[in-house]
Amino acid sequence: MALVSRPAPRVAPQKPVHRARYRRILSFAAREFIKIWWYELVLPRFGLTSVSERTRARRMQRFARRFHTLAVSLGGLMIKVGQFMSSRLDVLPPEITAELEGLQDEVPAVPFPAIKQLAEAELGIPLERAYSWFDETPVAAASLGQAHRARLSALDAADTGLEHVVVKVQRPGIDEIVAVDLAALRRVAQWLTRVRIVADRVDAPALVEEFAATSFEEIDYLHEAASAERFRENFADDPRVDTPEIVWERSTRRVLTLSDVTAIKINDTGALRAAGIDPSEVADVFAEVMFDQVFTHSFVHADPHPGNIFVTPRPSAGWEGDEPGAPQRNFRLTFIDFGMMAEVPDNLRDGLRTLLIAVAGRDSRGLVAAAQEIGVLLPSADTAELERALTALFARFGGMGFAELSKVDPREFRDFAEEFGDMVRSLPLQLPENMLLLIRAVSLTSGMCSGLDPAFNVWDAAEPYAARLLRDESGNLLQAFANQAMGTAATTMRLPQRIDDVITRIEDGSVTFDTSRLERRLDRLEGIARRIASGVLFAAMLIGGALLVAPLPPLGITLICVSALPLLHSLFAGVGRRGPR
Repeated sequence: MALVSRPAPRVAPQKPVHRARYRRILSFAAREFIKIWWYELVLPRFGLTSVSERTRARRMQRFARRFHTLAVSLGGLMIKVGQFMSSRLDVLPPEITAELEGLQDEVPAVPFPAIKQLAEAELGIPLERAYSWFDETPVAAASLGQAHRARLSALDAADTGLEHVVVKVQRPGIDEIVAVDLAALRRVAQWLTRVRIVADRVDAPALVEEFAATSFEEIDYLHEAASAERFRENFADDPRVDTPEIVWERSTRRVLTLSDVTAIKINDTGALRAAGIDPSEVADVFAEVMFDQVFTHSFVHADPHPGNIFVTPRPSAGWEGDEPGAPQRNFRLTFIDFGMMAEVPDNLRDGLRTLLIAVAGRDSRGLVAAAQEIGVLLPSADTAELERALTALFARFGGMGFAELSKVDPREFRDFAEEFGDMVRSLPLQLPENMLLLIRAVSLTSGMCSGLDPAFNVWDAAEPYAARLLRDESGNLLQAFANQAMGTAATTMRLPQRIDDVITRIEDGSVTFDTSRLERRLDRLEGIARRIASGVLFAAMLIGGALLVAPLPPLGITLICVSALPLLHSLFAGVGRRGPR
C-alpha cells in the first residue's frame, strides 16, 4: 500500500482557545530563555560564575516541574516534547529527566462518549456492530490518541483468526491542536536562529519541520499500520521479536484495530524476575535488536519508551523454532506503536557503520572521519586537537559502563573538560535533519538498558556487532575492489580505440569547439558593467548639482540636467538587442 505523507500545514491559530494555547507556549519559552540568558551568560561576565553553578541544579528542577505542568495541562505535541527530553539520560541532567519521566504515562484520558462518537463516524457503523465487546476504560492514553481493549465480531474473528484486539482511537480535534503547537514551535525555532551558539550547530527550523512531518504521519493510523507490517516483515524469521497483526477491515486514518499483544512492560523488573526472566538479558537483547534495526533493516522504531515495548514470556516449546546454535531465551520483545519510525538512508547507515567500528576499536581518527561522513562535524574543522582529545578520552574512560562512570571522581571529568572544553565548543558541529528521530531512538535505548541493568556496558553490546560489521565490510570491500578492477580493465581495453577515434576526427577537421555561448555571456557582463558605471555617474552628477545649486546656480542646474544622460543609458542600454543566452 503506497501512502503519501501530507505536508505539514502552516495554519495560524484562529479560534480563541487556540490563540490562548499559542500565546501560553510562547510566553513559557520566552521566560525560560530570559532566565537561561541571565544565569548562563550575564552573571559569568560579571565574575559570578559560582552563583550560576551553585543554583543550576535547583533551576533545572524548577524548569522541569513548570514544563511538566504545562505539558500535562496542554497535551498535544507538548507531551511529545517532554517525552523526548525525559529520554535524554545521556545529555540532560537527572533533575530534568526524572521530573519528566512521568509524561510517558501521565496523559489524561478523553471521556468515552467523545471517543465513541469519533470511532463510529470513522467506521461508518455503530460500535456495537463493529465489535462484540468494547471496554470503555482505556488501557492506555497517549498524547495523540488512546487505546481500548475489544473483541471482534464473530464474522470478523472468523475472517482474521483473531478475537481479542486493541483499538486505537485518535483524540478528537487533535489535527488543529497539532497545527497550533507546530506554529508555536516554529516561532521558538526562529528565536533560536538568533542565538549564535545554537544557530552555528543546529538548524532549529529544519528540525521543527522534520518533527512536523513526523507528527502528521503519527496521527495517520493507516501510515502507522503500513509501518507495522513492514517492521513485522523485517523480523518475520527472528524469534527475538514479535509485533501485532493489523485488522485492516476495522482500521481507518483515525481508528486502528490490531491484535492484543500486551504483556510485561519492559521496565517492570519485578514482574520480569517473577516470570523467571533476567532483566540484564533483556537489556542485551534489546540493544541487539535496535542495532539490527539501524544497520540491517534501515528502519528504526523511534519511540521505544517503556509503554511501547513488552516482554512476552515464551514456553520452552517455543525454543524449537530458534536457529541452531542461537541462545535459547525464554522471552521475546514485542514492539507496538509504529507511528514514529526513522528511515536510515544508505549514506547515513554507512557513516554510522564507520562510527560504530571506530568506537569499538578506540580509533580516534576513524571516529572523526565518521563524524564528518555523517555530517555532524563539518569538513572544515581542524581535527588534530579533536583526535588528541578522543585519544585521551578512550585511554581514560574507554570501555566503562554507566555504573563504572558514575564512580569516577568528578574532578577527573572537570579536568578533562577544562583541557578540551574550549576546543570542543569551537568545533563547527551541526545536527543533520534526518538524525532527530535516530538520536531519540538511541537515547531511549541507552536509558532503557541502563535502567534494566545498572552495570550495562554499551561497549560490550557494540563490540560483537562492530566485529560482525567489520567482517561484512571486508567482504564488501573485496567485492567493490573486484568490481572496480573489472571496470578499470574494460576501460583500459577500450582506451586505444577511443584515442585513435579522437585523433582521426581531429585530422579530418570534424572536431569543433563552440564558444558562442561564452562570448554572449561575456558581452552581457560587459553591458551590465557599463550600465552600473552609468548609474554611479548619474548619482554623482545629481548629488553634485544639488550641492552647487545655491552657490553656483548655472553650474548646479547644468549638472542636474546632464545627469539624465547616464540615467537613460543605465535604464535602457541593451533593450531590444537581447539575443539568445
